[in-house]
Amino acid sequence: MKQINIVLHQPEIPQNTGNIARTCAATGAALHLIKPLGFEIDDKKLKRAGLDYWHLLDITYYENEEEFFEKNAGEAIYYFTTKAPRKHTDVKYPDRVFLMFGKETAGLPEALLAKHPDTAVRIPMLPNLRSLNLSNSAAVAVYEVLRQREFAGLSEEGTPRTFAWGDVSDEK
Repeated sequence: MKQINIVLHQPEIPQNTGNIARTCAATGAALHLIKPLGFEIDDKKLKRAGLDYWHLLDITYYENEEEFFEKNAGEAIYYFTTKAPRKHTDVKYPDRVFLMFGKETAGLPEALLAKHPDTAVRIPMLPNLRSLNLSNSAAVAVYEVLRQREFAGLSEEGTPRTFAWGDVSDEK
């Protein structure tokens, strides 16, 4: 099983889930999707956002929240919400961790957050704003865990690319 796990609780927008899937593939994180989903898994927008990384993805689907918690009992789960008093960077994440995010329109259910106040965290942002985009929040979270691990296993060197549409030049 993967050490870093991103959990989406009833995601609604396929492009966000596709972007998060791509982040999972690029970082080696696993993706967990708790139904109901606001889209079909074969949605072309979902596939397009994940591009050609779907074969690299470790993904698990759950019929509901109860199934997720039953199958992951005892795991370290951090709940990302704008309502938490503690910043996501105040946590020392364990080796095996689950990072849970709520649906785009409502976040995580209040009842769920009430059960887990000690592991609810927030990403700082300006006051009076609703939230960051779901896929951006997931990327911020997974990269904080990876930063704490000094990006172990990830490439730290760039790969030069050539452009298919021709050379790029500063010359006129």
